[in-house]
Amino acid sequence: MKQILQPAGWAAPKGYANGVAATGRQIYVAGQIGWNAHCEFESDDFVAQVRQTLLNIKAVLAEAGAGPEHITRMTWYVTDKKVYLARGREVGQAYREVLGQHYAIAMSAVQVAALMEDRAQVEIEVTAVLP
Repeated sequence: MKQILQPAGWAAPKGYANGVAATGRQIYVAGQIGWNAHCEFESDDFVAQVRQTLLNIKAVLAEAGAGPEHITRMTWYVTDKKVYLARGREVGQAYREVLGQHYAIAMSAVQVAALMEDRAQVEIEVTAVLP
């Protein structure tokens, strides 16, 4: 069970929640990047890497019997804030195609100098709660 935490009088966030309370089995997904199951990058395109990263998250969640609807928190690490913002519509489209319309998620996004894999442009950590 998830409860959205939205303080009275606050403007509603777009595409995420300010906070989420949940009860159940907790699932922690390590930072996933935009390579395939064989640890190979198929693209250096930012949105393609986002899509693959989200697919990787979905696959790890499935191992626990969970899905996108169980995600309570996401932390995005991007190497280029300007690219992330400029391609926001495409990122949103990839998100919806892979994870659906699940926006009741507390999210953070951080620009970092680099990720551990040189070709990686995005890394996403997830916490999910399975009732």
